[in-house]
Parts: sequence; C-alpha cells; structure tokens
Amino acid sequence: MSEFNLQEYCRDVAARAKRASRALAAVSGAQKNQWLESVAQKLVQRADLILDENAKDLDAARAAGLKPAMIDRLTLSRKTLEGMAQALREIAAFPDPIGETISSSIRPSGLEVRKVRAPLGVVFFVYESRPNVTTDAAAICVKSGNAVVLRGGKEAIHSNIILGKVLADAAEEVGLPKDAAQLLTTTDRNAIDEFLHMPEYINVAIPRGGEALVKRVATEAKMPVIKHFAGNCHVYVDPTADVEIAEKVLLNSKMQRLGTCNTAESLVLRSQLDPNVARRLLKALADSGCELRGDERAIAFAGPDVKMTPATEEDFYTEYLAAIISVKVVDSLEEAIAHVNEHSSGHTEAILSQDVRAIKRFTTEIDSAAVMVNASTRLHDGGQFGLGAEIGISTDKFHARGPCGINELTSYKYVVYGDGALRE
Repeated sequence: MSEFNLQEYCRDVAARAKRASRALAAVSGAQKNQWLESVAQKLVQRADLILDENAKDLDAARAAGLKPAMIDRLTLSRKTLEGMAQALREIAAFPDPIGETISSSIRPSGLEVRKVRAPLGVVFFVYESRPNVTTDAAAICVKSGNAVVLRGGKEAIHSNIILGKVLADAAEEVGLPKDAAQLLTTTDRNAIDEFLHMPEYINVAIPRGGEALVKRVATEAKMPVIKHFAGNCHVYVDPTADVEIAEKVLLNSKMQRLGTCNTAESLVLRSQLDPNVARRLLKALADSGCELRGDERAIAFAGPDVKMTPATEEDFYTEYLAAIISVKVVDSLEEAIAHVNEHSSGHTEAILSQDVRAIKRFTTEIDSAAVMVNASTRLHDGGQFGLGAEIGISTDKFHARGPCGINELTSYKYVVYGDGALRE
C-alpha cells in the first residue's frame, strides 16, 4: 500500500469513526446492550472459525521465535472465548453511564446546574498480542458512548480480523452505527502515526503493550493519551507478616501467571525478618521454578540451599515477564517505601504485614495506582475490583488511574436549567 493510499485509508477510517461517535450519542443503553449480547453469542457460535484464525497466528508466532509469555497472551481457546462472552455480558449489566448526573446544585439565581457524564468521542486503541482485548476494548468504548478504532499487533492479525467481523456483524444486526468499532486491517506500523497525528478526529489515544509502544504513542500523539506503562510490581514483607499468608500471596503474585502487567517482579524483605521465615519464602519461590537475583544480604538470607545470583541495579528496574524476581533487603519501612517508589513503574505494590501503622504508612506513601494489603498483586484488575472488563490499567494520574473501565472512558459536561435566567 502506498503512503498516499495509507494516509487516505487512515483518514477515511478516522472520519467515519467521528461520524459514528456523534450517532452513538443518540443510541440508548438498551441498544448498546443488545449489541454486546449479540457479540457474546457470536463469539461462541463462531468458535471454530475464530480458533482456526488464531491457530494461524500461533503458528507464525512460534516460527518467529516469540517468547512463551507472548504466545500465552496470543492464545485463544473455547474457554477463553466463553470468558470473553461472559465479560461482555458483565459490561452489559452495568448501568449506562451516559447522561448520569454526577452532581447538581441550585444557585441563588434559580439556575439548576447539573454535571453529567458524556462520552470522550473517538478512542484510538493500540495494543499488542492479546486478541481477547479486541472485544473487551470495543465493548467498553461503545458502552461508554465512544467510537473506537482498534489497531492490534501484526502477530494477532488473523485473530483480530475475524473478531472485527464479529463486532461489525453484531452492529448491523442490532442497528448500531456500523463504524462504532472499526478494526484496522493493515499491519503497516506507519498507520499508528497517521492516527496519532489526527486530533481533529481522534479524542484520546490509549496504548496497551510493551514500554516501547507506550512511549512511542505518548511521544507522537497530538491528542491526550491514557498510558498503560510497564508493570514492575513489588511485594514488601514486613517483620510482622503472617508467614502462611506471606508465602501464599508471594507465590500467587509472582508465579500465577508470568506474562501480565500485575505480576510481581521484585521482592523487598526487612533485615529484621526471622531468617527462617525469609529462607522459607525464598525457597518457596525457588522450588516453584523462579530464578532469584538478590543483593548481598538477600543472598545471605537464602543460604547455601537456595540458589540466588547477584542482582544488578538494572534488575531492580526490570519487568521480567518471566520466572525471575529481584530481591532487596532493607533496614526499615522508610527504606522499603523509598526503594519501591524509586524503582516501581507505578502499577501495583503489595505489603504483607499485621502492623496497622506500617500498613497505613505504606498505603499512604507508596505512589502507585494500586496498593494491596495482604493480597496478591495479581488482583489489580477491573473484573476483580467489580468494575467489569477494562481497556487497560493506567499508571498515569490524568485523566484516569488504575483499571480503566466504563466510567473512566467518559468525560462530563454541564447542563444548566433556567426559567428565562439572565446575567445582570
């Protein structure tokens, strides 16, 4: 495809999305829910076709030597498709946010001032690997009254094209604006820059993928960006931690699933920990197949029976997305907080403690989107928080932070009622 034609294609898609976003403003919540139900049904009904296309992507991924974590993200199954369908039904069960009154007041002049939820407009969503994100993102955007342009990674192109057809067929079936959820069928990387340079059509860009992708979008975009940066998540073990809880939470945080942004990548231990407790935790990780990289005191805690290699400073900043964890030993809660805030990506941190004062200080001073108390970092998720499916977990502070669900993809406007009111 020539550059001129690529530009023409992208501009046409963006213009159609803008028109669709205006049409969506008049679509009822019931009609949006009908679309969600239709998509959910088609995911199950067309499982064979979808899995056949997904198999093409998996074959290409293995041939290209993609890492196991990437292949895991790419893989669909009948169970996955059923889960995707269930996620759409959960989104449908939420109230329609558009038009909701956030606050209201009556002014002395008699004016009634209402602050009501409104769509953002057109979302340009760029993501990698996970084809299940295609339907989640489309569902969240449309439910919140936004049109969306979906640009998945080339490694999932066959899966995404068939899922895009499901979205389009469902829209036609229920009478939703046909361009409400459009999937880009080109794998040309230049298409991303084309959309990032069209603020007249695109209201917000949301990248979900590796750090390089997020940085590229944040640098190039001419419109606001909701960023989903890396997940260098920490688990801090306080001397007062319950050892049974600590072992279970630590293993789940690190080993339950390696390729996710809320997987723990660093363990912080207090020097005052009972050496037997510290060794038990480190041995549990090693026995589960996790490679340990620690500082000198962590290696001393591990002892001769638990293998641990020396960590570099870079290790403490690294999102491994693999069975590897860095281990740091600190002398105080203050030092633990400072280490986490310095090295974290601002995603998710956990404290394992029975000390109310330590918990209060940790949750107050840690500067991350979610702080878990005696709970796995893997629980930082829109579904687990009762928010339904999410379009990503924002590590930014504006305009949304943490799981970005339906409400996070809305803005607001003021609707003001008077009875011939004038300003004097």
